[in-house]
Amino acid sequence: MTQNQPILKVNNLKKHFDLGKGQILQAVDGITFEVYKGETFGLVGESGCGKSTAGRTIMGLYGRTAGEVLFNNQDVHKLKGKERNAFLKNMQMIFQDPYASLNPRSTVYEIIAEPLVIHEVYNTKKELNAKVNDLLESVGLDREHANRYPHEFSGGQRQRIGIARALALDPDFIIADEPISALDVSVQASVVKLLQKLQKDKGFTYLFIAHDLSMVKYISSRIAVMYLGHIVELTTSEQLYKNPLHPYSQALLSAIPIPDPDIEEARQRIILQGELPSPINPPTGCVFHTRCPVAKAECSSVKPRWLEKEPGHMAACHLLDPDMILHEKETVVEV
Repeated sequence: MTQNQPILKVNNLKKHFDLGKGQILQAVDGITFEVYKGETFGLVGESGCGKSTAGRTIMGLYGRTAGEVLFNNQDVHKLKGKERNAFLKNMQMIFQDPYASLNPRSTVYEIIAEPLVIHEVYNTKKELNAKVNDLLESVGLDREHANRYPHEFSGGQRQRIGIARALALDPDFIIADEPISALDVSVQASVVKLLQKLQKDKGFTYLFIAHDLSMVKYISSRIAVMYLGHIVELTTSEQLYKNPLHPYSQALLSAIPIPDPDIEEARQRIILQGELPSPINPPTGCVFHTRCPVAKAECSSVKPRWLEKEPGHMAACHLLDPDMILHEKETVVEV
């Protein structure tokens, strides 16, 4: 992985939904991170934390409320016409549900060929057929599958079709939105290995969105942990598992089973109390304080600063801030 200029910059991105009657759902509330060419950047958190909304907003499927998304130094949400089409050729998405993301009335051939036809990448039918066949084979399917319909395939095979569609335009960047969560456990590993092989062969950059930390560790270079619309910790995959700093990250990691009965029985789980708060009415101060086992009084009223505790390892927690008391009456950095 070459860390020169990032291929993607997300700066204080917010996505709020107006539900009417004065209710605003703050799905994504100010996240910042960068992704470098050739890496896999993991975005993890519980269901409802806003990670899928973040992915769709980065892709431009949702308009932003505030902040910016820069892809190759272009503001994604300002692109129109030919510039927007060029962007879509370079950034594609693998959707979470392989059952809902494929048109049941289209054949596999039509599903995979559609982006090629829309962007007029191939001029002759022969070229188009060859490209579709190559894409099918690259994801472990046969050419004979081209004339079948999605309902004739298993979940894992459908997801492979979705991956083939995402690869059709040879993009530089792929957002994989929980690409294995709807699959049987026995199929998940094969799909992840396929994504890794494709990255090695073609040099893709991934934003890998998931709630399964054990799988994210396996595939990601760096990981951002997200809670209720905020990123609370960001570091390398290795460092997150070796030394998680934020109490939420620690709780998530403690839930991962260890394949050793003696160690598993002896270790202590961190059980979070209460339900995930509503993003319509998020807690004041630190958004995690209502469930944090080590929260202090200040956590309910003061937003934590985004701190780099060691090179490349950042977190937002008052317990990590030696100057927390000094910042109670100051404007703090919102994460």
